[in-house]
Amino acid sequence: MIADVESSMLQKIKKFWGFEVDSVSHAEKLVSTFGGIFSIFLIAFISYKVTGVTGATLIVPSMGASAVLLFAVPHGKLSQPWALFGGHLISAFVGVTCYQLVPDPFLAAGLAVGLAIGAMHVFYCIHPPGGATALAAIIGGPAIHAIGYEYILVPILLNSLIIFLVAFVFNNMFPWRRYPASMMRFSEHPQVKTSDLSNLIDKKYIQQALNDMDLVVDMTIEDIQRLFALTLEHADRQRLESTQICVGSYYTNGKHGTEWSVRRIINEAVSDDPDKDMVIYQVVEGHGLHSSDSCTRQEFANWAAREVVPSKRDTN
Repeated sequence: MIADVESSMLQKIKKFWGFEVDSVSHAEKLVSTFGGIFSIFLIAFISYKVTGVTGATLIVPSMGASAVLLFAVPHGKLSQPWALFGGHLISAFVGVTCYQLVPDPFLAAGLAVGLAIGAMHVFYCIHPPGGATALAAIIGGPAIHAIGYEYILVPILLNSLIIFLVAFVFNNMFPWRRYPASMMRFSEHPQVKTSDLSNLIDKKYIQQALNDMDLVVDMTIEDIQRLFALTLEHADRQRLESTQICVGSYYTNGKHGTEWSVRRIINEAVSDDPDKDMVIYQVVEGHGLHSSDSCTRQEFANWAAREVVPSKRDTN
């Protein structure tokens, strides 16, 4: 009884603080860490080489927050290029304007952040670090104040370009992550029936639900749709059946990090004997890329977690 009370209390404390244990692999965490290191180092180094200046006009602290988004959650809605560039540049404009038009620094600071948030909403480019970019225009000191609207170009645009390029190159070095998210070569192909998908998780219903909740969610509508569909799939079955493994289709093992892999069935030797019913596959993404091998259809089904489909740009 005491143990149950303690467990309930612990759950309430975790819920209050928003503490949840994630399922991200150690490899993913390590990649995110090094991405942050490289991006901020290169921002500082390249900005110095380009501008020849040091101090507050070299690098804006809000880029540290952008690094968290672009390297820890590169597929998130708030991390995408338009959010990055639009959020920073619009916020920089708002911040400089507030500094020049509002003499009271406290009011100017409040207006800069608040109006930046409103502007990012209007232009569909919410990027949380943008609030810090707007605030830096107010409290950044004489070095920032002296350059006026040039602040939008250097350092903001320059910093944004550098971190974008680093995120693009760095994230695409690892097959299980892509930046921008539209660069993903494969998407989940849930095994639930098409009729169930259209009735239960049609995009328009998800959008309507989000409108009803009046919330900004750091996921695209497509990601939410796949999340719902995969939830239904996992609730319905644990693994694919051997009869679902077909020539020409793509499958993933559903693992994280370096163990992640996508295989395509390129041929088969059909047999009524399960031990002789073989498939030949090629690894098209992830661990073992470009290698080929064969196994029984049942062995492949045991490996596969679910089917995936190539993005449209890879099928053209």
